[in-house]
Amino acid sequence: YLDITLDFIVYACMVLGFAIADPAHNALPAAFLTASFMAPASTFLAYAIFAAKRGITTEIRGRKSLYYLGGLTEGFETILTICLMCVFPDWFPVIAVVYAMMCWVTGGTRIAAAVQTFGSDGANP
Repeated sequence: YLDITLDFIVYACMVLGFAIADPAHNALPAAFLTASFMAPASTFLAYAIFAAKRGITTEIRGRKSLYYLGGLTEGFETILTICLMCVFPDWFPVIAVVYAMMCWVTGGTRIAAAVQTFGSDGANP
């Protein structure tokens, strides 16, 4: 529980730090990225809830306490992106917008996976 919760909080706070450091250049890309984090986060957690309710499990990514649905923007990619932002702070706006778009791709693919997995059983995904 704390692992996933703190991941999301730390990611958002790191982006907030860039917005505070240079609001004129970073605030809008930071806001876009923070909002975009909701696509992979919400689709990940919603999928896990529906999988648990249906008794669907996987160990493809190792044994986890909840169903772990992969995507383009997972923990490693997010940490790598934040590291790039720290190493190249002048590039924050570009890195943030590119990663934000990748978050939407992840959200879209997870929605498609949910429709494919849960959509045919008569229950709403």
